[in-house]
Amino acid sequence: MPQRAFLGAKSQDKSQDKIDRLEAVKETPPSLLVNQSGTMKVVILCGGKGTRLREETEYRPKPMVPIGKWPILWHIMKIYAAQGHKEFILCLGYKGDMIKDFFRDYLWTASDVTLQLGGTQAPQFHNHHNEEDWTVTLAETGENTMTAGRIRRIRQYLGDDEHFFLTYGDGVGNVDVNAALAFHRQHGKVLTLTAVHPPGRFGELDLAPDATVTSFNEKPQVEGGWINGGFLVASRRLFDYLEVGDDIMFEQEPMCQIAARKELMAQRHHGFWQPMDTYSEFIFLNRLWNEGKAPWKIW
Repeated sequence: MPQRAFLGAKSQDKSQDKIDRLEAVKETPPSLLVNQSGTMKVVILCGGKGTRLREETEYRPKPMVPIGKWPILWHIMKIYAAQGHKEFILCLGYKGDMIKDFFRDYLWTASDVTLQLGGTQAPQFHNHHNEEDWTVTLAETGENTMTAGRIRRIRQYLGDDEHFFLTYGDGVGNVDVNAALAFHRQHGKVLTLTAVHPPGRFGELDLAPDATVTSFNEKPQVEGGWINGGFLVASRRLFDYLEVGDDIMFEQEPMCQIAARKELMAQRHHGFWQPMDTYSEFIFLNRLWNEGKAPWKIW
């Protein structure tokens, strides 16, 4: 996520302390139920180069960096699908062909297969998988396009939908997206973001008592309590703020304008949230998954 500042490396002891604290306070929001008010399309930004995670992203796009067997992108999609939202629009850029290959070969990855070597018989897939009802649109949005341009370029795939989910391809959490959707529909403004307590310190939000975002500061000079954790809900009026060049970050001019007009709201999330910005965070998330302690696994 480009609006976050660098997280320093963590020691093994600190990583273990984080896991121990998670065990003590591990929580899933009680309202994490399948959405009963209709499904929404989920737009995921998948085009960045992930330069702070160069150990992995030199060879693959950041959303394809794995947690366990599956890329972090799959984990993010599972969070939404568990809550009833299974139509995805992926904004591709850097090494986007690898993401296309993953979904093209998904049945081979998820199933046992029998095939005849050298023959003409079609492969036989022996088992079903839980993602058979997903729809995935893979949209090429330009290798060097910044996030505002990527969002603008997928407008056609939203059809006439009045609202849509929007998130990044590099962070997981036990986020109640349906609660965010209900809040968004209630206040009727342009954009709702999920405000989280950071594991480190990134950019900072100032929140009014009614959850209006009064300022959006990408690089604060002092520590703050809340940051943009992604998992956004947007009105299609968002596109009125995206008529800018491809070199503009969504988290800069557009979001600052939306906040200045008091059209940016925040849904506070007190549960687990963790980005994968650095190699130490990659190790930490994989450790949680491999030990069966992943709080974002709500499926």
